[in-house]
Amino acid sequence: PSIWPIIGDEIPDNDLQEIIIDAYPFTAQTVPIDPTTYVLELHHGPTCAFKDFGARFMARTMSYFNKDEDDVLHILVATSGDTGSAVGSAFQDVPGIDVTILYPKGKISPLQEKQLSTFTGNVRSLAVDGTFDDCQKLVKTAFTDSDLRNNLRLSSANSINISRLIPQSFYYLYSSLVVRNRAPRDSRIDNPAIIFVVPSGNFGNLTSGLIAQKMGAPISGFVAATNANRTIPDWIATGNYKARPSIATYSNAMDVGSPSNYERIINMYNLDEVRSLFASYWLDDAGTLQAIKNCHTRTGYMLDPHGAVAWQAWDDMRRGGMEALLRGEDFDHTKPGLTKNIPSWAQKIIEN
Repeated sequence: PSIWPIIGDEIPDNDLQEIIIDAYPFTAQTVPIDPTTYVLELHHGPTCAFKDFGARFMARTMSYFNKDEDDVLHILVATSGDTGSAVGSAFQDVPGIDVTILYPKGKISPLQEKQLSTFTGNVRSLAVDGTFDDCQKLVKTAFTDSDLRNNLRLSSANSINISRLIPQSFYYLYSSLVVRNRAPRDSRIDNPAIIFVVPSGNFGNLTSGLIAQKMGAPISGFVAATNANRTIPDWIATGNYKARPSIATYSNAMDVGSPSNYERIINMYNLDEVRSLFASYWLDDAGTLQAIKNCHTRTGYMLDPHGAVAWQAWDDMRRGGMEALLRGEDFDHTKPGLTKNIPSWAQKIIEN
């Protein structure tokens, strides 16, 4: 498995294999919906969230390293929706670990709130009067509070913890290999340019894809697809990063105005490299609803609002958007759609 070079000899092979088997009684499904489009289904875990992949591996490795400790390890988590449920489920009844989840009151779905409010024992959830960014700020402040850290062993299960992102890179490696092997049959493309269009909020998922690419996954590039919380598209378009309060949208798990993984991205790449590697796109709520309808009408596949943002980004690109960029047409980044940067792989979209 791709995790072994990262783990090294920290966990014996047999123990690591047991952790992997226990963490993943489910798989990521790579589902073709038209000859050149695949949906990477990440909802087959116990909480129906892609973060089950990261949280379950993290919980088991933390439990492994914590087993000989006398003091409880306290996990602090901020959630905009699905992180909290996945983390709560993953750490439920894990000995020696307590979990506190902060979520914005009234700003997550009823199903997510039901999941969060029914954990017991070592997992508790607290509703915060504010936004996800407020919850995230509270968590980050706790980690910089020396008095608190002197009295409690603290860690996080958000994507600020790299152990959440590394296991999420696994499904990028797996699915890119699946598509590379299937494409000659599905679309008669022998050497496909594999582009991941990633619905993005805090940008942890996309950062996991960047890690996978650096580990050798055959990925040509990425599309950062956001809702109206367009902090990253605006940065890519203008070069100015300006965090802002998040606003509520239908794709609520992406409602992040100050994405913490921006700091990771700029430590991996400079802005010119980001513009070469990423296409950037944002969509409002009206466009999201239309995307759900359009995808179902044309393919029979029903998307959730988060996936709909990504699908519309891909559909706009292949139906003339990328060609318009290459012709030099100007794009207004303040309106839904692509930003004007041209990624290095743009020509391959037109050719395929």
